[in-house]
Amino acid sequence: MNNFPGWSPAQRVGLFVDTQNLYHSARDYYDKNVNFESLLRYATAQRHLVRATAYVVEREGDTSAWPFIYKLSTIGYRVRRMNLHVKETTDEGKPIYEGNWDMGIAADMVRLMHTLDVVVLGSGDGDFVDIVEVLMERGIRVEVIAFKETTAQRLIDAVDRFVHLPDIPDPFMPNRERPVPSTTEK
Repeated sequence: MNNFPGWSPAQRVGLFVDTQNLYHSARDYYDKNVNFESLLRYATAQRHLVRATAYVVEREGDTSAWPFIYKLSTIGYRVRRMNLHVKETTDEGKPIYEGNWDMGIAADMVRLMHTLDVVVLGSGDGDFVDIVEVLMERGIRVEVIAFKETTAQRLIDAVDRFVHLPDIPDPFMPNRERPVPSTTEK
């Protein structure tokens, strides 16, 4: 059980996970993939889960994210999806894509805040400081689970509790065994 200051089994929890933010941090700093099931289990900490939402960005027509989306939904997340769109094009004609769930995540927090005692944010994005402050002004406890390497200091300073994601039990997916190439000649 995750007993910590401010914890109560009667708390109603909402978990909001920016999968892109956590994916890129895990890949860039640890060369690993986040275990979103462990994240969900740790975030709820045997409290009452009202809703866990995972926000996914995908390329239109690209089905490679579907197994990930399916897995998220089977372990208890409500999955919200957004297609990337072209933000601009470079002088060489290369498209630069954008897909950002920040406003959607903030809107979902506002939609659910009357049913929550605790908001757990799975993102280190400093853009969330304003919504965090609004939630806390209304008496909602805010916790962040993210990577300290990529979490804005102002977000860490604003919340009631920050947890470095690698410090939770089983934070990463196990590495897949890759077949060793044969070195024998035929």
